[in-house]
Amino acid sequence: MADGEEYLTVSGERITLQRRHHSASCREFLVRCPRLQLRSLSAVTCAVWLVAYGLFVLCQNSAVLSAAIFVTLIGLLVYLHFVKIDQESLLIVGSLGIQMTSSYASGKESTTFIEMNQVKDVVINEAIYMQKVIYYLCILLQDPIEPHVVSEVVPLFQSSKPRLDCLVEVYKSCQEILEQNKKS
Repeated sequence: MADGEEYLTVSGERITLQRRHHSASCREFLVRCPRLQLRSLSAVTCAVWLVAYGLFVLCQNSAVLSAAIFVTLIGLLVYLHFVKIDQESLLIVGSLGIQMTSSYASGKESTTFIEMNQVKDVVINEAIYMQKVIYYLCILLQDPIEPHVVSEVVPLFQSSKPRLDCLVEVYKSCQEILEQNKKS
């Protein structure tokens, strides 16, 4: 079963949360961010090229124009491959663990897996950021030596930054699976 609901990010942009219930102990959450806007891409490109043309007029050196084109293309490739994330997913399987995947605009994917025996809890945390209180979902990892101590905090959905109402939906499902796992 898959359904998609629209939510807002902390900055007010629209995102989509899609839920997939594979089984009672396996759920997947996909957060889709807005695609790269052609208008903003064109504005940045035009600004760089206008500055380069102004420098070309002043110094009469065509290398300035070539460098501007080169810098714009390299900058765009770096942005698409390392910065712009189109989709973040969280797959939680009660008997195995939690898998987090980030899909970049270039098609590159980055995946992290955490075994369930390392997971202490999934919580909603709050932070003060630029004079605002923002909420984020995170996984608390337990210390292998002292199981009652949290050794690491792994934040989820770092790129999309959904608001609290979206995080609560994901949190409730994660807690259901964690409770099932503790009982068995």
